[in-house]
Amino acid sequence: MGGRDTTRRASRAARPGSGPPSLWADSNYRLFLALQGLSALGDSFSHVAIPLLVLHRTGSVAQMGLVTALTGLASIVTGLFAGVVADRLDRRRLLMATDVARCVLLGSVPLVWLFATPIWLVYAVVPLAAAFGMLFQVTYVTVVPAIVPQGQILKANSHLFGTYAVASAGGPMLAGLVAAGFGPAAALGIDAVTFAVSAVGILFVRVRAAPSPERGPAERAGVRGEFAAGARFLWRHPVLRPLTVLLTLVIFLTYGLTDLVVFRVKEELGHGDSTVGYVLTAATLGTLAAAAVVDRVRKRLGFGVVWVGVHIAAGAAVAALGLTGSVPAVGALAAAVLFCTGMAGMNSLSLRQEVTPGHLLGRVTSAFWTLHNALGPAGAAAVTAAAGTWGVAPVCLTVGAALVAIALAATRTGVGRSRVGRDPGAGRAVEPGPSGA
Repeated sequence: MGGRDTTRRASRAARPGSGPPSLWADSNYRLFLALQGLSALGDSFSHVAIPLLVLHRTGSVAQMGLVTALTGLASIVTGLFAGVVADRLDRRRLLMATDVARCVLLGSVPLVWLFATPIWLVYAVVPLAAAFGMLFQVTYVTVVPAIVPQGQILKANSHLFGTYAVASAGGPMLAGLVAAGFGPAAALGIDAVTFAVSAVGILFVRVRAAPSPERGPAERAGVRGEFAAGARFLWRHPVLRPLTVLLTLVIFLTYGLTDLVVFRVKEELGHGDSTVGYVLTAATLGTLAAAAVVDRVRKRLGFGVVWVGVHIAAGAAVAALGLTGSVPAVGALAAAVLFCTGMAGMNSLSLRQEVTPGHLLGRVTSAFWTLHNALGPAGAAAVTAAAGTWGVAPVCLTVGAALVAIALAATRTGVGRSRVGRDPGAGRAVEPGPSGA
């Protein structure tokens, strides 16, 4: 009933002949957007606090990479069943439950840190929080099409990414200041508080229920069969199939990039925690810029041209990161990388939401993220270990060159040939036929 009320209000906000109604006229959408912005603000504190917490305690970039790897591994394992859970359970309640779990887990670290500093607690809590984070992210992706009209999914995603960027712009700087004044554990506690507020706020968000068609033999086969249903949809789709393979390689190379930036600024260039916060704050401005232009750029150029182009640019920016010794330049290049990854991420996310049936979206998202994140933990461990041995500069040059090679390889696949998004409503034009072509 809430969904019909939202639709009526949005319809009244639109004037005849003025095109689709504005998303800003929908109070339900605005509430969801505000809650996600609050969560992003908290996440930006953890984004800074966790690497600093490990670095303060161990002094090792390899240990930072190990935490990142464990976090990625937990996300991958959770991804095997997260889509099944999101497609079976009430999605709004699931969002609330994952927020509460992360509040408790991350909040335990600053509480324990008042009395002792056991590093094992970080290794235990952070991956568990990441597992609930993966469950939240898969569910969140399924909720967006249940809140906004089909034709405005990319616009909604650009708003969400933009809100994340705005909320995150001041977050790393504030987190660096908090970490410098009170320690990284205190910054982590702020993230826990935002999860508590978000859980309460989601109580008031209305989500349309997805249709529940009859379950086929594969879906009735249990979690494995349901995960396989999402993987089969990816495999049969002429754009999503190569996109999954290419992103697996991209994630392997870039999963530990934040650790490299933190290590570069703090250890190789000799700056403090607050400077790390300033650099990561500057980097988030790239995501904000991407959110401001992604809708127009995709309509003009299409999905394939955008995806290939931004990954070539990202490779060049990563390579340049290893060549500069200027902190402002590091911040600017990190912003360029996030601009590129933000453009690519918003495009691929919107494409999946547009072409996937609602009842299958959780499983498709789960399969997509699980498969393309599969090599992320190994990549983070390898990249940070290499940086600890040979320094950040040669590692960044190698990663940058590899990203350019991947982008060029994409031009020979369905990703590079895709023109999805150039015309209104073209999102479904790439639906695979019986042959999968």
